[in-house]
Amino acid sequence: MSFNIEKAFTHLDKLTDSIEETENQPYLDSLILALRVIQTNEEVDVTEQQAQHIKELKELLTQDEVTSEDIRKMIQLALIKGMKGSTQHQHVVTPDSVAMFMGYFIQKLLPESKSFRLFDPASGAANLLTAVINQVEAKIEGYGSEIDPTLIQLAVESANLQKVSIEYFHQDSLAPLFLEPVDTVVSDLPVGYYPDDEHAAKFDLCAEEGHTYSHHLFIEQSINYTKEEGFLLFLIPNFLFTSDQSDTLQKYLQKHAHILALLQLPLSMFSSEQHAKSILVLQKQGKNTKPPKQTLMAQLPSFKDVHATHNMLRKIDDWFKSEKSK
Repeated sequence: MSFNIEKAFTHLDKLTDSIEETENQPYLDSLILALRVIQTNEEVDVTEQQAQHIKELKELLTQDEVTSEDIRKMIQLALIKGMKGSTQHQHVVTPDSVAMFMGYFIQKLLPESKSFRLFDPASGAANLLTAVINQVEAKIEGYGSEIDPTLIQLAVESANLQKVSIEYFHQDSLAPLFLEPVDTVVSDLPVGYYPDDEHAAKFDLCAEEGHTYSHHLFIEQSINYTKEEGFLLFLIPNFLFTSDQSDTLQKYLQKHAHILALLQLPLSMFSSEQHAKSILVLQKQGKNTKPPKQTLMAQLPSFKDVHATHNMLRKIDDWFKSEKSK
């Protein structure tokens, strides 16, 4: 019998709702406890109704056919519910279609790699990070950094349940990290201003006046922790290269990275044009790197349009072939 994601989510959701009621705490905090309790074999103090949901979930999750990706999707549904209407801008789930596309692009960039190190400096609940790890065929050493205590606890419980190996840093991701440079970075960049002007002054991308954009600093921090010739894939706001601090960013990128691709996501994915995003693909400069013959620029179609999506994938394949022949 195949794993039923919706059935599993229903039990997880009801268990979380029940914990939310009995513990009098927010849904996302209750979800942490729910994920934790279904992984323990120790006796726990729960209601009869909660015990039934735990039993059902454990039975579903121990089926032979269940995969890490099935579990991630179950947790993702709970995350989406918990983050719906959240006033905290970091409480947002990267859409699955975007995560899948970024994973596909990483495999195109590293077709020969049997293993590599992957870092998300704004990992949140690690939905994007685990989605990429589950998709990529190579063996991945995963790393994530997140300052929000609720999100990082969710990330840890999610990775444990998926049996995905990720090392997490619970800290301000723009502070120094105890991390050796990685092969690849993937991140849905936090958009806004970074409040610590004193620390921002340590970055090349520090604004001359006022607060610096945190998404600019995340790009610089990511490049700092990427090996020479490594790759970085960011989900960026469409206004990244037209904002008031963009001149400094463009000069920085010209010095430290090659822009390989800029892929605009369909506007239909976003609540307004102001919130629209694109995928930016960079390669950190190194002794053996060259800028692309032509940067891949494209407006991605709706991922629901299968024919248009296949055409776009063919265009991307042709671009990779063309770049390999340079």
